[in-house]
Amino acid sequence: RRWADQLAALPAAPDRTADRFSHATAVLELYRLLLRLPPLEPLEEEPRRSAGPAASRMLARIRALLAKAEATGYPEEAEALSAKAQELMARHSVDEALLAAAAPAPDAPGACRIGVEPPYEQAKAVLLDAVATANHCRAVWNEPLGFSTVVGFEADLEAVELLYTSLLVQATHAMATAEAAQRAGGRKRTKTFRQSFLAAYAHRVGDRLAAAAETQVTQDLLPVLATRATAVAGRLEHMFPETTTTRLRGVSDAAGWTEGARAADRAQVRARPRLE
Repeated sequence: RRWADQLAALPAAPDRTADRFSHATAVLELYRLLLRLPPLEPLEEEPRRSAGPAASRMLARIRALLAKAEATGYPEEAEALSAKAQELMARHSVDEALLAAAAPAPDAPGACRIGVEPPYEQAKAVLLDAVATANHCRAVWNEPLGFSTVVGFEADLEAVELLYTSLLVQATHAMATAEAAQRAGGRKRTKTFRQSFLAAYAHRVGDRLAAAAETQVTQDLLPVLATRATAVAGRLEHMFPETTTTRLRGVSDAAGWTEGARAADRAQVRARPRLE
């Protein structure tokens, strides 16, 4: 369904006709490719509640904030806009949790796959895991196939995809700026610098996202969120009964780690008023 929605949002392709031989060749090539693909865990999507007008407006605000964060040339402003977006995402998630608790048939957790591609895929997977955790989701990385499967409730999944994509763009911009300063000081670009930068960025951003999310949680909401967390964990166990952990390799450059932490530390995460 998510893929169908994305395809529907694309502009219409120009109408091209091909001869039957070219068409048959393309079909055979596709069939051969499909036969070689490894098996994947089925996402088993459940019927979902359609997003209401309020949810659509909230997501539009979040997208606008992230677009500004990606467009600005000032790292401090980008970090502040991202923090604001995370606070809105946390508030949106809490609103969804309250609606689900009051509904006679609350949504079940779903799942989606998000690309985590080289280079520096380990650090990117850590960043995605941090974003997922801050938004009440769980992520499992499939290194050979270049993606992570994120498990969570629908509103949270959309928030994770939006924020991870934006933070990845911002991290790349911040890393380019830090590398330029390194080169100006006479140091060459290194792979370990970039890997260490992204690892530190992911670690520190994760801390700040978690802090921003916590500002929206009140004591009366803890039982609702705990119930949803149990449901997400159960879905994860069902889909992935066997998982392993891996160590992050190549994080040995002190300058890269310091610059990455600074890039993630520039913005102050301000608390929002408690939800009533």
